[in-house]
Amino acid sequence: MGRDTEKKGVKSRIVSAAWQLFYEKGYNGTTVDDIIELSATSKGSFYYYFSTKDELLDTLAMILDDYYEELEVKMDPEMNSFSKLLYLNYEMHKMMEEKINIDLLASLYSTQLVSERPSHLLDQNRNYYRLLNQVVEEGQMRGQIRQDVPASEVTRYYAMCERALVSDWCLNKGKYSLGQYSRECMPYMLEHFKM
Repeated sequence: MGRDTEKKGVKSRIVSAAWQLFYEKGYNGTTVDDIIELSATSKGSFYYYFSTKDELLDTLAMILDDYYEELEVKMDPEMNSFSKLLYLNYEMHKMMEEKINIDLLASLYSTQLVSERPSHLLDQNRNYYRLLNQVVEEGQMRGQIRQDVPASEVTRYYAMCERALVSDWCLNKGKYSLGQYSRECMPYMLEHFKM
């Protein structure tokens, strides 16, 4: 979510700029004009995609998925598949800790619990689920992840563990490093699936 936004599409640039500003200035301290300026777009472009600033709060999954795409490119294809899962978890949680305002994250997680609409975070069509399933299936073929459990079940459990770690971090008001805590806990949480 850096300031290099030239190669991204307009909507993606708006979303990326918004979340950067939400972290730096807070949600209430960020204006639509700030977002337009940082994303190098126009008011017309902003309102083409979003009616209000509030609608940007529904784009958290998009921000996370963009980062998963970056991690997928960086990841060594030869790395052990079980290690890939731990790598993805650590890197994502480190990014969330450094780039997403914890109060906003806690608020979004809590609204997902009471919302009547389906949660974007659970959308199985996200890059997140595609990448995790791919890594798990690869690990099963390589004999690095248990084959007697469907890949979709391993992925579901992994996602649940990630949400648990983020929720606990929010409950503790960020008193510790989410990335470091995930690095310590996730291997134990996933051990059951390791060959």
